[in-house]
Amino acid sequence: MAMLLLGAVLLGTVGLSVGSWYGGRGVTPPSDDRVRSMTAELLPDAVPYDSTRVVHGHRWGVDLAADDLGSGQVVFWYLDRADCGLSEQLRRNAAKQGWQGLRRVPGYPCDGWRAERDGLTVTLDYSASGSRLTVAPAVPDRFLAVTVTGILLGAAAGAALFWLAARRRRPVPLLVGTLVTVGLLPGVALTWASVDMNRLAEPVWPIWPALAPLLVPLWLVLLSMGLYVLRRRQNRTGPATGSPGRRAEAGIETSRSDMRTTLVMTVAGVLAPLVTAAALLLLFARAQPDRPAAEPVVPWPIEATAHTTSHPSPTGTEAEASPRASSGG
Repeated sequence: MAMLLLGAVLLGTVGLSVGSWYGGRGVTPPSDDRVRSMTAELLPDAVPYDSTRVVHGHRWGVDLAADDLGSGQVVFWYLDRADCGLSEQLRRNAAKQGWQGLRRVPGYPCDGWRAERDGLTVTLDYSASGSRLTVAPAVPDRFLAVTVTGILLGAAAGAALFWLAARRRRPVPLLVGTLVTVGLLPGVALTWASVDMNRLAEPVWPIWPALAPLLVPLWLVLLSMGLYVLRRRQNRTGPATGSPGRRAEAGIETSRSDMRTTLVMTVAGVLAPLVTAAALLLLFARAQPDRPAAEPVVPWPIEATAHTTSHPSPTGTEAEASPRASSGG
């Protein structure tokens, strides 16, 4: 029963990621005018110093397609505010204007907010890179049904796989359970952590392509070691015939083979958390947004007064604008 539950949880999470990817396809990015007017309503007292139109989204080091959930979005960057004024301003204005699903987004040094209305999702979050407001399309209507279907199919496949493995002789159940757990546990942990934080408002399936370069080599090494130990065990545990001495010797070899199998699985159990920790650190570093460079400060032009002794010549734009201004006056 424990193996059935383990397989259902592991592959059910994979089905969740696949279902959320398939159900989130076909979204269209919002228009610039709509986004800017909406931002001005939510944060009327804040002026962004940079905004970026993201045509292809970027999650966990993986580029999204043009019609993936989270691909088309607009990001506004704001200057840091230690008093968390942006967060409170967004919460207050979103509640007044009828935004739905208003909830906190953990961040540092302040918690942000996320809300949804008219097919758009607005998220204000804080990080070491600064504060940013992200406007992205909301999830499609079919998203929940497709995601739940993916979870059920994945859980059924995982339970069936571990049930078939449990019916085999040792060490097949232990080998299959170790390989599947080592290969899927980091992605499962990160997937549920993202679901707990964002509730599928952002795509979770890019976690798996990002982890693949780290976990696939480890999985292949463990698979090679496991198959080697399994083959040696099968060769040494053939039909015991002959004298009692040979049977005793075969028993000793079987015991040694069991010890090797246990050693391999122990090494796998030690390597799994180490690789997981390394993967988490790498993905955290790659997932941090790049803070755009602030635009250079341009000094205001000094108006000419009666005490001005020098009169610089106007630029080409000003020279062209002056006749038009005169004729219009």
